[in-house]
Amino acid sequence: MAGPAAASPEGQVTVVPLRGVPTSSLLARVAAGQVGGVILLGSWTSAQATAAAIGQLQRVACAKLGSPLLVGVDQEGGSVRRLAWASPTLSAASMATTATARAQAAAAAQAMKRAGIGVDFAPVADTTSTTRSFLGTRSFGSDPIVVAHLVGAFVTGLQRGGVAATAKHFPGLGSAVASTDDRPVTIARRAAFLDERLAPFRAAIEAGAKLVMVSNASYPALDPSGAPAVFSHVIVSDLLRGQLGFDGVVVSDALDAGAVDRFRDEPGRALAAGVDLLLYSRTAASEAGYAELVRDAARRAAVRTELANAIARIKALKASLDLVCPS
Repeated sequence: MAGPAAASPEGQVTVVPLRGVPTSSLLARVAAGQVGGVILLGSWTSAQATAAAIGQLQRVACAKLGSPLLVGVDQEGGSVRRLAWASPTLSAASMATTATARAQAAAAAQAMKRAGIGVDFAPVADTTSTTRSFLGTRSFGSDPIVVAHLVGAFVTGLQRGGVAATAKHFPGLGSAVASTDDRPVTIARRAAFLDERLAPFRAAIEAGAKLVMVSNASYPALDPSGAPAVFSHVIVSDLLRGQLGFDGVVVSDALDAGAVDRFRDEPGRALAAGVDLLLYSRTAASEAGYAELVRDAARRAAVRTELANAIARIKALKASLDLVCPS
């Protein structure tokens, strides 16, 4: 009897949105190996419904592909809390001590783990640098050293509970007054200023954060080309991986966001920069991105090499989370 089919390389790096009960078309995409993970969007008001939706997807992935999907959620606390039934109950700005941050994250991990969620797209490691910051209470504060301590504690609390933490949005969105979800954003700060605000990301990496999410903003002082960070080899590979020594999984911010959706060849550009997981917030965009990446990989050996490198890191992440199909 033939074993499970292999997921396509392009599918293994593609993260698609899930807003409720999986549709037949999503289940078909999973069965065809076109999906590597899902991000829970919208509001999930019931732990039971969340676990049921995830279980349905995982049963298809395991039956057809022999490997479970990565399941992630933006569960920061405060105003960004997709799981209404789970911690953190406090916003980052309200977590005044490392003990509080660690406890809030530990409680979140316990709840997420029970529902089958392996990745939290948190904590926000951005240091606010203006009172007009669009982040508001999503940031731990305006002092990068204080933020670093709290970020490290949050990462530790999550990962001791078996859920992978994601430090975001590298190399920092604390100076932005508009969201990259809506429009292009340029962070016009000097390199020394930006370097000081890398402290929370360094702390997250030292605490063992398994993922880092890269910003969709541009940082001319770091990359004079003006490319958004998610497409910048200088920022992802040279700075994050090289100088900061991060060897885990790099995930994009939403590739269908207003800051970057005008670019052609988005998935290929992100992979070339050193990104591993390509995240989409809209189903149609995820389908188009997958198809584009398939065409790119068929034409260019470099893309196939970048896919192989990304998949190796994704597999290591799954192994570290004990994500396996039941025997």
